[in-house]
Amino acid sequence: MIKTGTILGDRYEILEKIGTGGMAEVFKGKDHKLNRYVAVKVLKEEFRDNDGFVKKFKEEAQAAAGLAHPNIVNVYDVGDENGIYYIVMELVEGITLKNYIERKGRLTIKEATSIAIQVSAGLEVAHNNHIVHRDIKPQNIIISREGKVKVTDFGIAKATTSQTTTSSAMGSVHYASPEQARGGYVDHRSDIYSLGIVMYEMVTGRVPFDGETAVTVAVKHLQEQMVPPSKYCPEIPYSLEQIIKKCTEKSPDRRYQDIGDLMADLKQSLVDPDGDFVQMVDLDEQAKTVIMTKGTTSKVKESRRVNLSKDEDEDEDDEEEDEDSEDDEDDEELSPTVERAMTIAGVVLAVIIVIIMLLLFSKVLGIGKKSNTDTSDSQQTEQSADEEDDSSSASQGNTVNMPSLLGKTYAEARTVLEELGLKIERGESEKSNQYSAGQIIAQSEESGNSVKVGTTVTVTLAAAGSTASSDGTSSTGSTTSGTTTTTTNSKVTVPPVVGKDENAAKSAITAAGLTVGTVSEASSDTVESGLVISQSPSANSETESGGKVNIVLSSGPNKKKVTDVIGHESSRAQSELAGDGFKVEVKETYSNDMRAGLVVSTSPDRGTYVQPGSTVTITVSKGREQVTIPSVSVGMTYEEAVEALNDAGFKGTVKEATEYSASVGNGFVTRYSPSKTVDPDGTVTIYVSLGTQSTTE
Repeated sequence: MIKTGTILGDRYEILEKIGTGGMAEVFKGKDHKLNRYVAVKVLKEEFRDNDGFVKKFKEEAQAAAGLAHPNIVNVYDVGDENGIYYIVMELVEGITLKNYIERKGRLTIKEATSIAIQVSAGLEVAHNNHIVHRDIKPQNIIISREGKVKVTDFGIAKATTSQTTTSSAMGSVHYASPEQARGGYVDHRSDIYSLGIVMYEMVTGRVPFDGETAVTVAVKHLQEQMVPPSKYCPEIPYSLEQIIKKCTEKSPDRRYQDIGDLMADLKQSLVDPDGDFVQMVDLDEQAKTVIMTKGTTSKVKESRRVNLSKDEDEDEDDEEEDEDSEDDEDDEELSPTVERAMTIAGVVLAVIIVIIMLLLFSKVLGIGKKSNTDTSDSQQTEQSADEEDDSSSASQGNTVNMPSLLGKTYAEARTVLEELGLKIERGESEKSNQYSAGQIIAQSEESGNSVKVGTTVTVTLAAAGSTASSDGTSSTGSTTSGTTTTTTNSKVTVPPVVGKDENAAKSAITAAGLTVGTVSEASSDTVESGLVISQSPSANSETESGGKVNIVLSSGPNKKKVTDVIGHESSRAQSELAGDGFKVEVKETYSNDMRAGLVVSTSPDRGTYVQPGSTVTITVSKGREQVTIPSVSVGMTYEEAVEALNDAGFKGTVKEATEYSASVGNGFVTRYSPSKTVDPDGTVTIYVSLGTQSTTE
């Protein structure tokens, strides 16, 4: 059993327990050789005789030992002594991301994005070293006192040299990928999924899937669609929401394929929050039918044999995994009969495709015309097929009226179509003298038509260099039967919104057929806080239908927002507030949640707008309120001393010890240790007299 004062490896002194997990305990220790504080992770006693747990513990050390990065908790040493298996790691003084989220409710967009970027940077190093973490969750992400983000606990991490690795252990179910939930193949994209869930929780304050049991949650990961984070966090930028959606796609092929690409998009979102730069993957485009030849199947078989052989070499000590690998190899062997069948099927399919293409060409060229009777029969057949399609459409789902997308940006159009249950895809861009670059100039489904829910609408965007013409018309450049298609621009008048509150201004803008652009704030000595100071474009000017109107709201007379410093060190908080032009006063209070030295609250509250030079009072934690040790009365028994401790509010551990005393009679209390104050859950030793020590000459 590990106790305070235990020395491991003749250098690491155990000082105190700082945490516990499923298979290990973590202690604060001191490396006397290098004179530094460390974290010592020790395998729990009940698992030390279990070869499987010991192996997993050593694998964690091996996985993390070679990962040196500022965003990964560094492993210094690993060893075992008298059956005690331990890992010596960097000691990070701070708080877990889970506790940080619980404390703040939800994080700011900038803060959440910054944390996600740092986690991505750490995972990039792991992935580049063929290490999949497989248990990314807020509990395994530490924020240091300096604000540095560290990824820790590679407890179920696995090294791999192939594209995939079989997961025998599932991470925390609220953050587990669908492939983990079903016990399938797991690779680096599972970490990306888990990080997406973490980002969701940071910006919304909740996990997307929850339930009473782990099985319930796992099923939701597999089957249910995630509620968009914007429902719980309306202010989330479009780009960040798309990043989270791409990370948490059910299919790994639709997620980010590389953590570096995710990190690049996160950085871009800070620069262009409303940008439409996240490339979502459409599996319909990827899922093309490919005819496999005999040579192709042979290559696939050989590739599978190589990968399976590698997996067997890595897991040769795990009998169950070896058996699974052998079963998989047997299942994936293709018999000659199956190969011949696949080849024949491919040839037949190719012939059918050729025949269909010939028939289509003959129809276009007018070859092989039949009699009027045949034509009539064909028309009847087509009419019957159309009726069947209409019937099928009516039975399968609803139809919606196609809106006009002309003049809208791709992002605006996507929002409109998604609300109607329609899909969108980009077509080729074309020059336009009617619309500005990036605006939609044509759509595959005409506005006003009834279209089936789920239909994909192809839009044509104005190419770079496009400018609106003075007469409000533009030729799309496309012709049908020698006729040029011309579209008339629709102009609307911008309503006046200066002096209105935010909600009234937004309602007036949308009612005029326009969209709300950026909403910013600025100080004003004349306009009441919360009312519109200015707008762009100006009131009563003309602009394209669907265009953006930007508004600036008053924050009152030159007021500044109180910075969120809750959870910061007192000195750091004072520096930040003073830098914003505030005077700072400090109060102290006891706190059961915040360690000593951290800011518990501010007055005025964080986010409040106040005059520069105003006083902001920060309340700093003194830690948990200490219990005052009662005095020892003459003639007090051990039981009476314990009762006095309880009456004082002590709820910790009481130990009894004895000592000789010349002044206190046998069986009576001599003193407490400690003698002044103690943590409510700490340990107090009560010393009882043995009487006067006898001496022998």
